[in-house]
Amino acid sequence: MHDFNAIARAYIAAWNATDVASRAALIEKAFTANVSYRDPIMQGDGHAGIDALIAGVQGQFPGFRFSLKGDADGFADTIRFSWALGPEGVPSVIEGTDVCEIENGRLKSVTGFLDKVPAR
Repeated sequence: MHDFNAIARAYIAAWNATDVASRAALIEKAFTANVSYRDPIMQGDGHAGIDALIAGVQGQFPGFRFSLKGDADGFADTIRFSWALGPEGVPSVIEGTDVCEIENGRLKSVTGFLDKVPAR
């Protein structure tokens, strides 16, 4: 049985890590080596791909933080959770829901859905 909330918290911690070495350790903890990530605007594979995605989001939205929206849920080896992204202390700018496959307690695949995005 998986601790879905712990898995989701590890994911969020990796996305919030700005120190390169700390982020690498958090990515290794949260994701399998062969992880695949897909959402409507970006994709990446493996730890290096996840690191590049995180660095890109942090570069585009400096000072923004990810947070979980509610509790994660799931069954068997599938988890889903919702998240918010924005400056601390103000309403989120971007929100989404991720559906992921788990292998040995880490995320093997992530499919992201964007629930709220800023108007262009």
